Amino acid sequence: MLDAKIPSGPLDSKWTDYKGHCKLVNPANKRKLEVIVVGTGLAGASAAAAMGELGYKVKAFCFQDSPRRAHSIAAQGGINAAKNYQNDGDSVFRLFYDTIKGGDYRARESNVHRLAEVSANIIDQCVAQGVPFAREYGGMLSNRSFGGTQVQRTFYAAGQTGQQLLIGAYQALERQVALGNVKMYARHEMLDVVMIDGKARGIIARNLVNGELERHFGHAVLLCSGGYGNVFYLSTNAMGSNVTAAWKAHVKGAAFANPCFTQIHPTCIPVSGDHQSKLTLMSESLRNDGRIWVPKKQGDNRSPVDIKEEERDYYLERRYPAFGNLVPRDVASRAAKERCDAGYGVGTSKQAVYLDYADAIVRYGKIEIGKQGRENVSEEEIIKLGKEVVKEKYGNLFDMYAKITGENPYEVPMRIYPAVHYTMGGLWVDYELQTTLPGVYALGEANFSDHGANRLGASALMQGLADGYFVIPYTIGNYLADEIYNKPVSIEHPAFKEAEQAVSDRINTLMNIKGSQTVESFHKRLGKIMWDKCGMARNEAGLKEAIQEIQALKKEFWSDVKIPGEINEMNPELDKAGRVADFIELGELMCKDALNRNESCGGHFREESQTPEGEALRDDANFMYVAAWEYKADSEWELHKEPLVYDVVKPSQRSYK
Repeated sequence: MLDAKIPSGPLDSKWTDYKGHCKLVNPANKRKLEVIVVGTGLAGASAAAAMGELGYKVKAFCFQDSPRRAHSIAAQGGINAAKNYQNDGDSVFRLFYDTIKGGDYRARESNVHRLAEVSANIIDQCVAQGVPFAREYGGMLSNRSFGGTQVQRTFYAAGQTGQQLLIGAYQALERQVALGNVKMYARHEMLDVVMIDGKARGIIARNLVNGELERHFGHAVLLCSGGYGNVFYLSTNAMGSNVTAAWKAHVKGAAFANPCFTQIHPTCIPVSGDHQSKLTLMSESLRNDGRIWVPKKQGDNRSPVDIKEEERDYYLERRYPAFGNLVPRDVASRAAKERCDAGYGVGTSKQAVYLDYADAIVRYGKIEIGKQGRENVSEEEIIKLGKEVVKEKYGNLFDMYAKITGENPYEVPMRIYPAVHYTMGGLWVDYELQTTLPGVYALGEANFSDHGANRLGASALMQGLADGYFVIPYTIGNYLADEIYNKPVSIEHPAFKEAEQAVSDRINTLMNIKGSQTVESFHKRLGKIMWDKCGMARNEAGLKEAIQEIQALKKEFWSDVKIPGEINEMNPELDKAGRVADFIELGELMCKDALNRNESCGGHFREESQTPEGEALRDDANFMYVAAWEYKADSEWELHKEPLVYDVVKPSQRSYK
């Protein structure tokens, strides 16, 4: 079942050789082929723009009112690329190696090396689009550090890199819309894939404004619908982010890979109460200059400014001297949890640690004084100048923190705690980004392919744009070259009618339950089960309990959920109900996957499998594979394994010490 289609030959020439031998579609034939793109974040917008520019007829769908509202816009810290502008030893191989190691040797070598290869092209593309990357005084693009690396390879635009990159991709997309190559469908949600003779031939979408179901034909379907972190209810994802598009493809036969690989981000503003429906991220770029610490004394309630240097435990610098505060996200997150669980947490909840910029402010202030050639300058003046530098680099992040917490992070250390952020699992795809459903492709966070068990910071934007701009335009030709003989299928085809009827029946079933509990209450209960038993740490007993609890929650949902309003109107509660129903099914599969993977790796931490120092302990002999789950029936999946073969990088116990 799982043919990864990895090209033969040396790793560093696979992609070049593939591009030289893949099938092509001539320009006249491209105009006859229709491609559907679901989602218009960085992966979707770049793919739609690239496909439109090549001459294909593209239909792009997003559930937001504009592609500019895609969740990619929320990314803050930066985008990786192996440009080696700093002359600090970076290279394509180094980026490839860091990504494989950061993912705890659970990623596919060929895909990761291709990602590292095309990374440099992404920066050139974005600069040409006018993305305002930060620059050094002399005009060169600036770089900063991110977790899991010892070089500076992250390009950024203050703390709003995702927004600027998305505007660039959006401009490219809108140009193709204006030229008539792309037709944009905003406020539409994909609710099923239409399969005819074993190939994808379109989708069923719901118009979220008037509630009508629509049929859309396509020779291929590209799913660029993002990740599923909102299965935990509280996450850094936008509240609309969901798994529905990917899940519909999964139920139709697309294998779902490594669903339990969830990334917990270490620098999030802590939960403040039960009223919260979303968490806010503080960019990982803040670990570039900030220092993370807790008091050395348990239960220390003093203000952080009153705690002297010798009374502070800079625990990441102590435990991981080689990487310090720049260890990968999974390592930093578990270390913060360990300190808080041991009684060293800070703040009212005691579920937080400090991220302190005092040292960075003084350091930058002294650099500014040196630039001016001044001596005997007061400490106040040094701090003032240092704050100005920090404000220029991270100002919007500091402002956001101040607005949310009411505290001034220039004066008092930020309080942070780990939170659900990204999902490394997703639809299984081969080297061409095609799922196990012919004609259905998955790009960006919707697929599993590039990050293993833990994504390095600033690599999500890299993967989304790499897939959309530089990978799919080549690989989809290998499939579409054989489709030029196939004329568009009428949307009156029985398969379209059958798929639409199934979607309609499900919506009517939901609306006719007329129970007593809100959709939100079910989502919140699911999130609590997932966070408590399949969150930062998992164990066999907890996962078995979680599976039973989710199955019971599912029965309760389908018998007692309350959805107000009507079907044929704008009804956000109905939209949310469908998404939560899919999350409940996904949650069960995540727990089954976590239970099956009896090892610790990256973001998947089984308490039964750890080193004496509390680090993740892999079991390469038994689990060096991609777990691809095939949907069989309700609560029933079959596991398929794609063995991971490492020809270049030899797996070893990760060490950041």
